[in-house]
Amino acid sequence: MKITYQGHACFLLQGKDHRIIIDPFLKDNPLARIKPEDVEVDAILVTHGHFDHLGDAVEISKRCKTPIIAPFELVNYCQGKGAQGHPMHIGGSYDFPFGKVKLTIAHHGSTTDTGAVGNPCGFLIFMDGRTVYHAGDTGLFMDMKLIGEMNDIDVALLPIGGNFTMDIDDALKAVEFLRPKVAIPMHYNTFDVIKQDPQRFVDGLKGSSTKGVILNPGESYEI
Repeated sequence: MKITYQGHACFLLQGKDHRIIIDPFLKDNPLARIKPEDVEVDAILVTHGHFDHLGDAVEISKRCKTPIIAPFELVNYCQGKGAQGHPMHIGGSYDFPFGKVKLTIAHHGSTTDTGAVGNPCGFLIFMDGRTVYHAGDTGLFMDMKLIGEMNDIDVALLPIGGNFTMDIDDALKAVEFLRPKVAIPMHYNTFDVIKQDPQRFVDGLKGSSTKGVILNPGESYEI
């Protein structure tokens, strides 16, 4: 599997036969290296309704005729905009053609231009024999330890920006709970209020069993 970072919390996961994108905030993302019209995917995963995560999901869904996978209320909102969708909820899992998706809790908010659209979430993605955990926008929570005990996580995608999410210190504790083979920081440096040095996160992992990997927008990591 190839994991390509597109800035902020957006990642493109490419397996043997399928491609999915998570939180496709592209058009208005100052760090993104691709545009919505460049995206060809089999599914779109969205953690919550904030503009910098829902982003261009509806546009991509309508053009590619592929479903938005997200919490129930957010999918309802997207379907009302003409998108395709597969509604889920926290703790639920489903087997898709590309692999299995399970929704995890995330401590955050979820609103659109119409107001609240249910709960935010994170994703466990099981694809081509690999397990990727995208935490979504969240603070640190103790159940990350349970997620790590129940799943052999190959890559954890974790916010480090602070202010709206975990900062670096809390993200390092999250790694301790999750025990992934690789941890990739996200949700930092897009805006001044979440400026962070990702190298400090990677340096904080030295001596642990987890490898820290910094991806600049447009860069990939293969597992």
